[in-house]
Amino acid sequence: MHKSITSRYFYSTAVLLLCSIAVMGFAQMYMFIGYYRNENNDKLLATIDSTIALMKEFGMTDDMDLSDDTSMTLARSILLTSRVSGNSIYLTDPYGCILRASTDDESEYVGRSISQRAMSAAYATGSYTELGTLGGLFSSRNYVAVRPVFSSSGQLTGFVAASIDASNLNEFLANIFSVLVLSAGLMLMVSSVLSILLSARMIMPLRRMAEAAKKFGAGDFTVRVSEDGDEELNQLSKVFNNMAENLEKIDVSRRSFMGNIAHELRTPMTSIKGFVDGMLDGTIPPESRDHYLAIVSQECGRLTRLIKNMLDITKLEAGEYKVNATNYDVWETITAAVFAAEQRIEEKNIQLSGFAPVKTVVFADADLVFQVVANLLDNAIKFCPEEGEIRFSVTQEKGVVTISVRNTGQGISADALPFVFERFYKEDKSRGLNAAGSGLGLHICKVLVNLSGGRIWVESREGEYCQFFFTLPAAQKNTRQNGEKAAR
Repeated sequence: MHKSITSRYFYSTAVLLLCSIAVMGFAQMYMFIGYYRNENNDKLLATIDSTIALMKEFGMTDDMDLSDDTSMTLARSILLTSRVSGNSIYLTDPYGCILRASTDDESEYVGRSISQRAMSAAYATGSYTELGTLGGLFSSRNYVAVRPVFSSSGQLTGFVAASIDASNLNEFLANIFSVLVLSAGLMLMVSSVLSILLSARMIMPLRRMAEAAKKFGAGDFTVRVSEDGDEELNQLSKVFNNMAENLEKIDVSRRSFMGNIAHELRTPMTSIKGFVDGMLDGTIPPESRDHYLAIVSQECGRLTRLIKNMLDITKLEAGEYKVNATNYDVWETITAAVFAAEQRIEEKNIQLSGFAPVKTVVFADADLVFQVVANLLDNAIKFCPEEGEIRFSVTQEKGVVTISVRNTGQGISADALPFVFERFYKEDKSRGLNAAGSGLGLHICKVLVNLSGGRIWVESREGEYCQFFFTLPAAQKNTRQNGEKAAR
């Protein structure tokens, strides 16, 4: 079962928060332990320094004999120092054996020895600190500090140690841990409420998009989502609405395409069926059958061209055609297209102008370009009046070759210009319902020019002319040089 964004957001926030609190808690505990230890070590060493200073005042550093009255006075002073500082103080001989202890039960420690490691480290470095039992002297862990005592002549006369119970550190850490747990609980409560509110606000546009997508699945492409919210969601909403507009256009185009196909197929099929039925039932006399069979043949040819154009469009738009671009003279294609349409041009007594071939090399697929020129020329002949004019033009500028085919005649209205390259489009006003046309030729031209890396457009002035332009990439020098080398 998939988790919702709200639950994922809450779990992610909770895990991140808990990890942050844990890291912060451990870091703080580590810092507190270090600080607490350093603070206690400093206090213990300060207590030891005060004790050594008292011993110097009483002249006890040269001789650790603590049996006379002076030693008793010193012992009371040390006991007072111990109570004021809250630490326990221990005086030892040079071998670490405890002689005096400022504890409630002095006999518990007198005669026992501190660890050899503590004495060696204190003698070598001047001081020694640890968190432990001082070689088993204490039953529980204590903060301990040790300093050596030297006589005026520099001889070791004993050691002074001080300790304090470390159990209060555990209480301190327990209190910190309790505070952290309480803080974590409160922060989780607050973050859970905030995460639910924020995630609900974040996923609301997504839910609207999901509802819109369901309507798309049901065939309603008119629905849109509001473009509000955060920047990322706003961009997603814009992309979604653009997609919806494109889907709506595609749906309208598909319906129009299917309607146009049905219409284009129905008209010749109706004619063919009517004439054939007329021949079969005797309505058309035998002497007229050849005439009507010729009409049926024309309608069959029209159907063949329509189906061929539809198949060409399907293959081109599906990317099944592989463009084989080479460098060649585009005037060769124009000349071939003119010769192919020579009979139709002569039948309408159309004048050709601008037909002055000057070698202009383009980088394109010759077969695709021939089909484009042939379609444009066929279109120009079809709508050029008797004794009209068709003008060709080929120019080159900045690596682009522009070819144009212009014919005199009624032209195309300004309202119809944006639609002339759409499938099955026919303009009744300027072109009429020409029976020989299917409305696919210009659309095929557009697809072919796009495949060739160019663009196509039209200019027209009603009652005067109509001129189609398309561009092709100029010859590529490297390709030309390679071709010349290969020819050599």
